[in-house]
Amino acid sequence: MDFTQAWQEWKAGREKTLADPHGWLALVSLDWLETHPRSYPGLPGLWWQDEDVAYVDPAGADLRHEGTPLSGVRRFELVNSGPGARVTAGDREIEIARRSGYLIRVHDPKSLVLRNFHGVPAYEPDAAWVFVGTYEPFAEPRPTTVGAVVEGLSHVYTVPGLVHFTHNGTEHTLTAFNGRDGGLNILFTDKTSGVTTYAANRSLPVSAPATDGTVTLDFTRAVNLPCAFTDFATCPLPPEGNHLPFAVEAGEKLPFERQG
Repeated sequence: MDFTQAWQEWKAGREKTLADPHGWLALVSLDWLETHPRSYPGLPGLWWQDEDVAYVDPAGADLRHEGTPLSGVRRFELVNSGPGARVTAGDREIEIARRSGYLIRVHDPKSLVLRNFHGVPAYEPDAAWVFVGTYEPFAEPRPTTVGAVVEGLSHVYTVPGLVHFTHNGTEHTLTAFNGRDGGLNILFTDKTSGVTTYAANRSLPVSAPATDGTVTLDFTRAVNLPCAFTDFATCPLPPEGNHLPFAVEAGEKLPFERQG
């Protein structure tokens, strides 16, 4: 399979994932929990938090977690900036997540953004935007605090090391977060940010380093984070120094939903 065909298949898979009926494009609301039980418009049950835990009381409604009906108050103790938990209410999923405090956001398969989704604009694939770099692991992973697209919010991630690569004869260094399957994830901006691509960030997944420390940076697969599509996401900003001083004319562009 040639480079362009492989990229086209990857893009089709990416867009299929985005079109998930309970994915990021299905978000229709975001509310921060308070310290006393309360209801939220259009949602069944009572919701609240303390310093460490989120709570939901179905209050007689048919709410389920992992398919099991909630028969009383359920507590959710989640990792800050980590994965959320989901409670279903009919065909909707109510996500509970911890972002300093706790929030709930509703994934509705009838979301207008989801119904109107028709793909993500992207630069044409060009193998010139694939680089071989070097991974420099730290002796110990370093907790690193970054900002968020939501004012006043921050995220803390584990940084295992740095990635170095050369573009047009100049070496650049990017801070890497942990990624999937032993790989890395790099949040970055560049000179296209706020022009043809989303201003706040893009994400570059990187496969696990080879035994000699080499890594492949394929910027044609740089993707938008959820915040590029919806106002109900709390995406992190890139770490300090992860701005590339040239235009990365590869990967996903500003979504159609944010244009105009």
